[in-house]
Amino acid sequence: MLDNIKIVLVNTSHTGNIGSAARAMKTMGLSQLCLVDPVKAPDGHSSALAAGAGDVLANAKIVDTLQEAVADCGLVIGTSARSRTHSWPMLEPRSCGRKLISEVKNYPVALVFGRENNGLSNEELQQCHFHVCIPANPDYSSLNLAAAVQTLCYEVRMAFLEQKEVPDSKEEDYPLNEDLERFYTHLESTLSNSGFIVKNHPGMVMTKLRRLFNRARPESQELNILRGILSSIDKAIK
Repeated sequence: MLDNIKIVLVNTSHTGNIGSAARAMKTMGLSQLCLVDPVKAPDGHSSALAAGAGDVLANAKIVDTLQEAVADCGLVIGTSARSRTHSWPMLEPRSCGRKLISEVKNYPVALVFGRENNGLSNEELQQCHFHVCIPANPDYSSLNLAAAVQTLCYEVRMAFLEQKEVPDSKEEDYPLNEDLERFYTHLESTLSNSGFIVKNHPGMVMTKLRRLFNRARPESQELNILRGILSSIDKAIK
């Protein structure tokens, strides 16, 4: 089960942090590390700080974009500070761990960490179903990347140990991230062709709709219905 949980690091600046994150993962039983466009590939400094987690580091997958990293995932949770302007479905670390464990039986899931200096971009955060915020000391909330990875991986492990004692329950069938991205592309195209979105002045329509559908979390069958509705509108427009 833990083998299907991806830890995704986006555009990491310091190679030592990659090694330290790998070590934090292995202590909690996680092994799937994915690096999105790292400033530098893992090096000797990474290996030194990985200590006994060299296997996690050696097997790390490097990709160009977050979309590529999470395409096969049915649940994506991004680390983020709380935002007053564009609120997104938020989880506390404990409920984050439980959410990942409850759904990993059905498909790969991902926990995404941003850049050391400014975290994830708005576009990257919009590719996540939920955001998680570590409730650190508000007077000094600057967590090292590896410390954040360790904290949330610990919650994942605790949730894993808890669920081993609880009988399995039926989970809903949710679409993979690549299916959601195809839906958003289709939705934007239909709204543009209908005149609802003005191409030269798109505003925040798609951002707000992404937030709406991520909050609603449509199941696979519901997403198919939505795609069918869009196709019906497309035919009417033509």
